[in-house]
This record gives sequence, C-alpha cells and structure tokens, in this order.
Amino acid sequence: MNLTAQQQDQLRDKGISIKQLEDQLARFRNGFPAINLVRAAVKGDGITLLTDAHQHDCVAHYESQRESLDIVKFVPASGAATRMFKFLHEFLRDFNPQEDSLNSYINKYKAQELFTFFIAIEKFPFYKEIKKALKSKHTDWSKYSDRDKKVFFVQEMLLESGFNYASMPKGLVPFHRYKDHAASAFEEHLFEAAIYAQSKSVAKLHFTIAPASKQDFKAEFDRIKEIVQQKTGVTFELSFSHQQESTDTIAVDSKNNPVVLENGFLYFRPAGHGALLNNLNELDAQIVFIKNIDSVTISSIEQEVCFYKKMLGGYLLEVQQRIFTYLKILKNGSLEQGVQQEIEQFLTKTLCCVLPAGYDKYSTSYQLEFLFDRLHRPLRICGMVKNEGEPGGGPFWLTNQQGETSIEIVESAQVNTSNAQQVSIFKGGTHFNPVDLVCGIRDFEGNKFDLTKFCDGETGFITTKSFMGEPIKALELPGLWNGGMAFWNTVFVEVPLLTFNPVKTVNDLLKPAHQL
Repeated sequence: MNLTAQQQDQLRDKGISIKQLEDQLARFRNGFPAINLVRAAVKGDGITLLTDAHQHDCVAHYESQRESLDIVKFVPASGAATRMFKFLHEFLRDFNPQEDSLNSYINKYKAQELFTFFIAIEKFPFYKEIKKALKSKHTDWSKYSDRDKKVFFVQEMLLESGFNYASMPKGLVPFHRYKDHAASAFEEHLFEAAIYAQSKSVAKLHFTIAPASKQDFKAEFDRIKEIVQQKTGVTFELSFSHQQESTDTIAVDSKNNPVVLENGFLYFRPAGHGALLNNLNELDAQIVFIKNIDSVTISSIEQEVCFYKKMLGGYLLEVQQRIFTYLKILKNGSLEQGVQQEIEQFLTKTLCCVLPAGYDKYSTSYQLEFLFDRLHRPLRICGMVKNEGEPGGGPFWLTNQQGETSIEIVESAQVNTSNAQQVSIFKGGTHFNPVDLVCGIRDFEGNKFDLTKFCDGETGFITTKSFMGEPIKALELPGLWNGGMAFWNTVFVEVPLLTFNPVKTVNDLLKPAHQL
C-alpha cells in the first residue's frame, strides 16, 4: 500500500515494519485457516484426574522443592473496569428522571442486573466509602428520595468527579470488604502469592498493565506493602510491563482497507492477550504461575484455592523431571532395552501426544530424533474446571495445519460457525479454561526457551468491532494460552470449580467467593 511520510514515521515509532503491515492486511483478505476440532477433551481422554492421594503427594513435593526454585506469578492486569460496570453506564445514559421511576426503567429495559445491584447495594465492598462521600457532598442527604440517592450513588461510583471506578484498572477496584478495610484484586493477588508463589520468603509477581496505570499500581503497592508483608512474613518483588506497541494490529473497514484517522494516522488496536507472549518471554524463572487479575477470592477460601495451585506446581515438577530424565538419556544416545517404548508411552499417555502416521516405519535414529524434539519444549500444566456456561475457551483435541493432533485450549471465536459438526463438537465440551496455568520455561540444561518459537501463527482470528459508529474488522494474535502455546507440551488437570472466581460484572462480587 502507499503510505504517507507521516504513516511511515508512525510505523517506525511503533516498531512495525512495512512487511508486517502488509502481512496483516493479507490476513484480512485471506483469513485464517479454520481450526479442525477432532473431539472434546474429557476426563480420561485429554484431561487428567488426580486421586486425592496423588494431589497431596504433589503438594508435598512442591513444598519440599519450593525453597530451591525461582518462581514468578504472572498476572495479565491491563484491562480497565469499564465492562465490569457496563449495565450501570447504560443506566446513567438512558435513565430519564423526568419520566422514569427505577421500577419503570427496570421493566422497560428488562434491566435485571440493575435490579440485583440496587437490591444488594449494601453488600458491595465500596458501599460505605461511597455513601460517606455522598453525605459529605450533600449535607441535606436525608431529604433526597430513594431514587435520587441511587442515581447519585452510581454517579459517585463511576464518574471522574467521584471515585472514577469506570476509568480505573480492574485490578485496583475494591473487590472484598473486610472488617477494617476494602481489598482490591491486586492486594488479594499478593496474599495469594505469599501462600504458593514465594520462595525463601520472597514472592515475585509480574503484572502486565496499561502504561498509564503504572503509577496507580505503584501507589497502591506502597500503600499496602507494609501491612501485607507484616501479615504474611513475605517480601514482595513486583515488576510491571505493558503490551508492546509493536504487537498492535491494523484495523480495516468492510472492504479490507486500513482505517485512517482524521489526523492522517493509521488506526492500530491492541491485538488481544496473545500480545503478552512477548512479555512472558521476557521472564526468566523455573516456574511461572499464570492467573487473571479478576480471579481471586476472600481470605477464608484462599488456603483451599492455593492447595490446588501447589498441586499443579507439584505435578509440573513431577512431569518435568521425567521429561528431563528422558531428554538426558536421548542426548547421550545410550538407551537401555525398553526405554524407548517407555518414552513413547509417556508421550502418548501423560502428554497426550499422538505419534505421527507411519512412525513405526521410521528408522530408529529418526524415531529418537522425533522423541527428543517432541519432549524438548516448554511445559504447561493447565487447571480445568467443569463447564457451567462461562464464556471463553475450553480443552479440545484438534488437528493443526501440519496434520498434528494434540490437545489445545480453544476459544469460541476460533470455531468455524458455518460448520455444524465443528459447532457441535465445541458445544459438547465438558470443561472450561479458567486461566489457571503453571509453566516450566527452562529446558533440561537450565536454558530459557524462546517462547515465540512455540506459537502457531495460523491460529489468530478476525473479529468485528465498532469505531466512530462504523463497523470495522480487528486482528487478534494467537491467544497467549491458545495458539500462543500451541507447540508446548501440555497437560490438562481437573480442578474444582471453587478455584475459578472471576469478576466479569460488578454483580459477581455478590457471589459467595467474594462475600465474607
């Protein structure tokens, strides 16, 4: 395409080459190949179910090794809280105090979420602070009607003139109310990390955040640091990064032409959580726990949740030790009788690897080369919960463009909705991915893997968005735990639903996992 000098400078500043731009535009024209789902991963066929005894053994093994491990907890936390309060924004926009009562508005717009919010308003962790601020601003507070008080409450909670939660990072919004304070998701992640992600009384956490919110996170840490460290006996080392501008992708119109802004610049958008692969790749640790910012719980449930984090960590160490042992044997080239068959069984049973067609006809040297290559990859152990209708990805068997069959996490946006069979397979999924991963990113010789080499670039997808009132198309990179980890060694392990407590809307804070 013909770029203006201004646009060429823009690309240079973002670290995007002209070829990368042309490749992105070609993706819009040609699309991505449809993924080929084979079947849902279920217990005993893609999902491992550990016995109670094995679970406790894994926890004990993890605890015994933890002091010698370099551990990092990686938390994607760049999202703003805007969507969390979507129905409240709609209320402020559409409510007409001259015409509507609260009941008439709720009935008119079938606003069940708003009804729930107002019925349970006193149970929200921020209720007391906001009510106190309103009474301070309105000295005649008691004279207002119940309707006006509720409207004022929502305004004070969301707008810039008040607490400004709508523009705040989700991680800094109060999630839980304790006797003496309200705790944010960010604070809860520190307490959680102190239980399972600390080594030698030091917990390292890495948060991926929006650049503009770095000072807010640092200020929050400075405010709570001493209290959290005193309560846990753990010192916290925090680091932050943001999605690199070089991972942004161009937006196009319905005819696949780049969207150009009024100021002449091209319109680029963040390319989804797959852009965080570069951030993850910058870390160097033996074990990396990955968990979303909004999936935390109150302190009374924390120990039980963390039991399963330690269980996954211990199982990773167990599986990883076998991988390392086999790799050393294969590298030395001296296999005792039966060891090759043992490795093949481990690959197929534990790592759910499907040996390629014709493998039996390979020469022994080529078989051993294949086994080494298949084992010499980053390892991830993924907790999986039973599917109860949450939107998002799940575990499936699929065949990639190279004809390899493996277990992967698949998002609904990746499924070919025009293929009834593929839709049927996806709907038949029994489990859900709660973004509960433990990763081993060093090899058997202690070297850090280059994680970008294990991403399947063919698994991105195109979504429809709106910009300035017009429909546009956006390009999503292969998701971090989807195509971004497609060529990792993967194990899915069932964990109980209590480990998954996301806050997608503010009303989720009313669920038992978020209420004392």
